[in-house]
Amino acid sequence: MAGSQWDLPPELCCRPMAFVALTGLDVVYNAVHRAIWDAFCANRRADRVPISFKVLPGDHEYPKCRTKRTSYEWYIPKGILKTGWMNKHLNLVPALVVLFYELDWDDPQWKEKQSECATKVEIVRTSLQGRNTKVAVVLIQKKTPLPPGEDLVASERAAALCNACDLSGKSLFVLPHTDHLVGYIIRLENAFYEHAQTYYYTEIRRVKSHKEFLNKTTHQLLFVRHQFKIAFFSELKQDTQNALKYYRTAYSLIHELRAHETNMLEIKTMAGFINYKICRLCFQHNTPLDAIAQFRKHIDLCKKKVGCAELAFEHAAWMSKQFQSFGELFDEAIKLGLPAIQTQNPGFYYQQAACYSQDRKLQAQQLCQAAASYSSSEPMDTQTGGLDFYGQRPWRQGHQSIDPPDAEKERTGILALQIKERDVPHSELIITLLSNAVAQFKKYKCPRMKSHLMVQMGEEYYHAKDYTKALKLLDYVMCDYRTERWGGLLTAILTTALRCAYLMASVKDYVLYCMELLGRACVCVCVRVQEYNRWCVVESSGPDDMNLSPGKTKSFNFSFVAQTEDVGRKIEVTAVEAMLGGLAGRCVFVSWRGAGGDAASAHEALQASRSSRRWARGVEACPQLDWDTLVVQHSTMIVSRVPKISVQLRHRPPALLNEMYRIRLTVQSQEDSKARDVRLTAGLKPGQDANLGLTTHVTLDGSKVCDDTPPSLLADVPVEDLEPGEELQSCVYVKCVSTGPRVFLFHVSYSVDATVDGRRLACRCHKDETVTIETVVPFDVSAKFVSIKLEPVDRLAVDVPFLLMTDVLSMSPWPLQLVSSCLQLLSVTSSSPQLVSQLQGVVLQTGECASECFCLRCPPLGHNNGSVAPGQYLISWRRKSSSEDVPLIQTAVALPHIVLESVPLYIHADLPSFGRVRESLSVRFHIENRTALVQEVEMAVEPSDAFMFSGLKQVRLRVLPGSEQQMLYNFYPLMAGFQTLPQLNVSLPRRPTADTHALRCFLPQRIFVKPQGRQLDEASIAAA
Repeated sequence: MAGSQWDLPPELCCRPMAFVALTGLDVVYNAVHRAIWDAFCANRRADRVPISFKVLPGDHEYPKCRTKRTSYEWYIPKGILKTGWMNKHLNLVPALVVLFYELDWDDPQWKEKQSECATKVEIVRTSLQGRNTKVAVVLIQKKTPLPPGEDLVASERAAALCNACDLSGKSLFVLPHTDHLVGYIIRLENAFYEHAQTYYYTEIRRVKSHKEFLNKTTHQLLFVRHQFKIAFFSELKQDTQNALKYYRTAYSLIHELRAHETNMLEIKTMAGFINYKICRLCFQHNTPLDAIAQFRKHIDLCKKKVGCAELAFEHAAWMSKQFQSFGELFDEAIKLGLPAIQTQNPGFYYQQAACYSQDRKLQAQQLCQAAASYSSSEPMDTQTGGLDFYGQRPWRQGHQSIDPPDAEKERTGILALQIKERDVPHSELIITLLSNAVAQFKKYKCPRMKSHLMVQMGEEYYHAKDYTKALKLLDYVMCDYRTERWGGLLTAILTTALRCAYLMASVKDYVLYCMELLGRACVCVCVRVQEYNRWCVVESSGPDDMNLSPGKTKSFNFSFVAQTEDVGRKIEVTAVEAMLGGLAGRCVFVSWRGAGGDAASAHEALQASRSSRRWARGVEACPQLDWDTLVVQHSTMIVSRVPKISVQLRHRPPALLNEMYRIRLTVQSQEDSKARDVRLTAGLKPGQDANLGLTTHVTLDGSKVCDDTPPSLLADVPVEDLEPGEELQSCVYVKCVSTGPRVFLFHVSYSVDATVDGRRLACRCHKDETVTIETVVPFDVSAKFVSIKLEPVDRLAVDVPFLLMTDVLSMSPWPLQLVSSCLQLLSVTSSSPQLVSQLQGVVLQTGECASECFCLRCPPLGHNNGSVAPGQYLISWRRKSSSEDVPLIQTAVALPHIVLESVPLYIHADLPSFGRVRESLSVRFHIENRTALVQEVEMAVEPSDAFMFSGLKQVRLRVLPGSEQQMLYNFYPLMAGFQTLPQLNVSLPRRPTADTHALRCFLPQRIFVKPQGRQLDEASIAAA
């Protein structure tokens, strides 16, 4: 029989839920109906009642109800359970039919629609004639109903509608189509669920009522059937405790039936169904031990009920399905939170299911040989039509007697089943079950069980002729068996793997497995430089130390002294020889060539090793290694001797831009003899960005700041010889003119005499140290130009004094000492005869800022309009921690360009620094003509609330070219504090286009006025 034919029916495996049919909904063309249907079936959470909904037309034909039997006196049952009964009550016969009808309480056509609704209800009742199915009506309304008792019209019309439709008040519902549709739907579901509960309760009572008409002589099958139906209806009613009780009763009754070959399959089938239900409910009730006990009891009762000996493979298939189904139930319960352990997990049940599938395969091979000579079409004609009862034969349905009714048809049916069994993919079924078991044992960390089952999977793949997968699985397991030294198991697996490699024509794997099966080996290694070959032969010191065990990695060491002239050369393995097996029996002599050298040198090395034949020299074996972790290295480079000197670097990073950064190098000899010809290579490590080489300069002279001539790498600088234990110190200075990280190399090489195996050799050794140094900016300089009044300016007037403000912000992690600062002026001049640095001796910590100010003037140039470069700002500095002999670093900062403009007049005022209330202060205005023409100037003084003044309020005067006019005023302050001076407005009548407003920027705007002081007499002073 096909593997799928033993699968449990889906209606048995699903969770039984009450079936409610919905009629009157047009879910295709009516959007409101569609929304109602979506609210019923979409996004059903676990907290909603378990109901299965289905939309059916109003005139749907439900399954006809058979005529009720009044007596069982002459009734002989033909089987235990019909194949369509569970599906009928799950999907065909509803517990409740709900009619949806659009009708509002205030509908103008109430009478007509009431009559129409009653007609539809009658149609539904007619189609359900003979059934106890409940009928309910839901009115779809547009308005939200009033609370019960407040709408008298609704109450009257509801009573009239119930009377017309012959409904009780509990079967009429109202569904307002509003924003709270889902809430109303959930309330409807709860009401529907109560009606369904009533229906299934009625059905249970109906089935129970048949018991008084039955007798145990002829109605034994009915006892089982009725108990199963009651249990199934209890599940639909969600009464799982009673369902479990009735399933247990049904299971006990089914084993009380008299079993013989004709009904054995039906009894086992129904026993399997009921056992499945019992185990499922036990897991659901969180009593896994009861489920396991029930399953073991089930297996003990049924494992010997083989049935027809010619169809023994069917019993193996049925047993396999029982274990598989229980394993699936167990696994599902674990996913829902049930704990499991190594000794009790679903893997054991999948494994047992695979064992029974293997038995089925063997029995099918033995029993189906006779059917090989028959055509598969002739006997299969006896299996036409579906089965009426579960577990019955198609050629004798409904037959319950011991002897078959037609012996010839019985033989033909058995032959048809044997022919069908030949086409079953047994290996696929076994592999699937073994795969499930492997997954479970892997999950619960049972590695040996997993390996054992993987071997069985590999053998099944081999029988299925899928040699690639078989070899892959076996190779995986062989790795574990080699590690754990299971010699016998490994040999058995190697035999199967060897067959797979042969059938796959995989020469590499075939040779590999043959070599492993041989067991013993002897090895010889040959290198390209023949002078070293005599030291590269594996020598045996005992009879068994050269044996290579299966799955075990063995390594051997050999050593030789490399010649001095070979330093820097590469030694390559040209050949490896191995003798597999023993000289007394079969042996294989294998040579690997071309591991890196040319064919000629490999052949010469091979001939040299064969001529010596030194297979029996003593050799020390290394500890056990993992073959998979070994890296194949067929060549090696001869390097210089390991140096015995220590190289230490001391410095204070980071380096600051343009400074002479000092790195103190300390070399100490730890050699036993004198280190000669010591040389130092220091500087930028090769292989970095080419631009770094142009901006990095290395020197040994730290007495002055170097220029751009020193290179970035000092190579082979001679250093004095070192005696044993002697220490040498030297300083290397690095100047970096760009920021960023740099890697510096310090390479110390020397020559020393060494004794190896009694020979004295001159060895050249070297020690390398690298260090990464970041170069950062020491400080940030900002400069700006302001007027004499400390106001920002965009343009500067020619030959008018202004201020240069500079800020130096420290960005160094180390304290900086600013030694001096100065200006290198190009197009401007200083208003002071000698500029004195205001930063001299200032020490800046990280994040601190130092500022200074310079008063400058731009003399008339050939072009007085345009941008000019004022010059540079120079700062001399060093690290605070540096000594006085460390050279100063001078940093030049270009000053920002200034924009010059010429003015026809220059006006400035002479006034005291402050005034006093009610005390006169003199203010003298100077008007200078900066042009070659006579300028006519109009001046007017604006009044101010804070001052009285004396002098010309408005005047018109002429100023000769290059000359100056003065105006004197006396200001009389009236209020204390910062007060605005009376403003002087100047205009040039002959030059109306001149910007006279800009002349105000030269004049003071405000002055501080002190309050009037009290004059103390001599008596007050004496009293004080």
